Order: sequence, then C-alpha cells, then structure tokens
Amino acid sequence: MNILIKLLGTGVSLLAGYVGTKLVDSFWEKATGSQPPKGNDDDVPTTLHSALTFALISAAVSAIIQVLANRGTQRAITRFAKSQDIV
Repeated sequence: MNILIKLLGTGVSLLAGYVGTKLVDSFWEKATGSQPPKGNDDDVPTTLHSALTFALISAAVSAIIQVLANRGTQRAITRFAKSQDIV
C-alpha cells in the first residue's frame, strides 16, 4: 500500500505541475498581452528580460508545487502508517 501512496503522490505532483504551467502561462498572457516565451516559435521575438522573468516565475511556481506535493505525500504516508497501527 505504501507504493500505492507514492504512485498517487507522483500522479498528484504531475497533475499539479501541469496545472501550474497552465496558470503561469495564462497569468503571463494576461499581464503582458503576449504569448509566454517558450522557445518553440522563431516568429515571436523574445527579449532576454522577458525570457528571464518568465523563467524565474516558472521556477518559483515549480518549486512551490514540488514542496507542497512532497509534504502532502509524506502526510499521507504518515496517516497510512498510523491507521495500520490501529488496525
């Protein structure tokens, strides 16, 4: 069952990362009025300033998501261990 909780934690982390990416992208579009600098399109000129700003925001959101997912997984493992002791 411990492996199931770890897999669930991984799934939650991946889903949270996807949602976080979409939130950062939509926030960027609303704040700047342009597409986020992803490096995929050669047509969209990107300044170094905007690319670094986007990278810093994305990294901060990613770090927060990782910490919250790890804490949630550890909390679930602890709860599961306590419930096994009671039964």
